[in-house]
Amino acid sequence: MTFTAAQIALLINGKIEGNAGAGVHSFNKIEEAKEGQLAFLANPKYEDYLYATQASVIIINESLVLKEKVTGTLIRVPDAYSAFAALLTQYQEMMSQQLTGIQQPSYIADSAKLGTNVFIGAFAYIGENAEIGNDVKLYPHSFIGDKVSIGDHSVIHPSVNIYHHCRIGKHVTIHAGAVIGSDGFGFAPQADGSFTKVPQIGNVVIEDNVEIGANATIDRATIGSTIVRSGAKLDNLIQVAHNVEVGYNTVIAAQAGVSGSTKIGNNVMIGGQAGIVGHITVADGARINAQSGVSKSIKQPKAAVTGSPAYDYTSTLRSQAISRKLPDFEKRIRELELLVKQLLAEKA
Repeated sequence: MTFTAAQIALLINGKIEGNAGAGVHSFNKIEEAKEGQLAFLANPKYEDYLYATQASVIIINESLVLKEKVTGTLIRVPDAYSAFAALLTQYQEMMSQQLTGIQQPSYIADSAKLGTNVFIGAFAYIGENAEIGNDVKLYPHSFIGDKVSIGDHSVIHPSVNIYHHCRIGKHVTIHAGAVIGSDGFGFAPQADGSFTKVPQIGNVVIEDNVEIGANATIDRATIGSTIVRSGAKLDNLIQVAHNVEVGYNTVIAAQAGVSGSTKIGNNVMIGGQAGIVGHITVADGARINAQSGVSKSIKQPKAAVTGSPAYDYTSTLRSQAISRKLPDFEKRIRELELLVKQLLAEKA
């Protein structure tokens, strides 16, 4: 499928400089792009590649002042990165729209309700009274439990397991191997030192426009719901425990873990491998650095913490700066001690 620069500019509201009829059939990085490919430049560090690239069409910021002549056709937009992302989204939607129908073998319960233009891949399972919205894509080996609901335009990738009674919103993407609604880690200690399992009878609610990475696990609530609010983005290999609430537009990087009943605010950013204990709150806009261990509530909005146990980011940097000077401080203290001894000896 080939698109012209004029067609692309129309999609992203850009202004063309060069040949409006230049055609492209694929995407590539600006440093590797060939003739017939589309690239973009957003980071000034890569500007030198703009003058050497073989890409037929390049999306750039409208504010960029050219230092040399460019061979390809330029499309100027206010924000090249956002425009390129929007273009990729539209392209992906066009490609996914070609997937419709029900592949065999697959199992669909008689009581399940399917919307229009759905795609159900081979070996998929859809349980009793499940509801699948319009334009939903269920890829092969996906498991949809009893009474699960999935909103319109959502994409469930291969080998995703969504347990019974969970609710998935509209425009949600769940990547391969993710498990939604498995039992929370709830065990009651007994007098003899053993543990008795506490039944987990709640569910998981994932609101609209959420993306969940591959092999992430989101546990069902003991009672009530584990909730991921609209716009949240979760990376691969994340653990979200029972009764956790993840706020609107919060992003969590890979291998982070959130313990049970913790409430994470809106627009929070959590770095990779961060660990957050249970039954605390994280204020809106907080920033938690990678590998931080958060052991108590973060009450101040937009606070930044780092380390384990997590501490104020700026104060930690100052402490680290002082720590690096400790050998020098030790040397100076010893010199002062010798000087004091000499002065005392002279007085004696």
